[in-house]
Amino acid sequence: MKKLLIMPTIVSLAAISGCQTYDAYTGEKKTSKTAKGAGIGAGVGAVLAYLKNKDKSSKKRKKRMLEAAGIGALAGGGIGYYMDTQEAKLRKTLRDSGVSVERDGDNINLIMPGNITFVTAGHALNADFHEVLDSVFIVLQEFNKTIIVSAGHTDSRGSDQYNQGLSERRAESVAQYLLAKGVVAARIDSAGFGETTPIADNGTAQGRSLNRRVELSLVPITEDSL
Repeated sequence: MKKLLIMPTIVSLAAISGCQTYDAYTGEKKTSKTAKGAGIGAGVGAVLAYLKNKDKSSKKRKKRMLEAAGIGALAGGGIGYYMDTQEAKLRKTLRDSGVSVERDGDNINLIMPGNITFVTAGHALNADFHEVLDSVFIVLQEFNKTIIVSAGHTDSRGSDQYNQGLSERRAESVAQYLLAKGVVAARIDSAGFGETTPIADNGTAQGRSLNRRVELSLVPITEDSL
């Protein structure tokens, strides 16, 4: 899959200690908007820029592939409801999994911390994480009118070249797992962003841990996005 490095705005995540509540329906930890600060949407913003910068021929090819797979576009007011329903299903499915579900407008971001997703300093998926991805796959198949971008991110330790390569390999590992399970190839893409999109302070161990992640961004398929 083609990778494209985008240089989005660098953001930071405010300290969240003591600012969490629990969703009454799913039991998932929720962080207040004030506590989340500017970090919300960092990954989605990078992914949207990545998609926007794809060449026209690539977009046309993807549209033809989606049509061939019988996947049409969402329309009008139905988009929000579709993503609302999918978000609720994901929150329930991923309760206590360690994966955070983030909503940004009509887009959904699944944030997968590197320490639970991959072997240390590598890109092979932890065997214990397969069950989590299997659960994600079931929801993705039920709500198939989305483009899925697997995006890899690292902390700032190590060289730019190493971090870029590691982020690409980790993103590709998640994408390939979902493809092997049966996600339609036209729906999924992967990209590495290296250390360029931190959501926390790289000067602390806790911040670096948050920055080492793969995010699955689910973007609704609309006429405008094809």
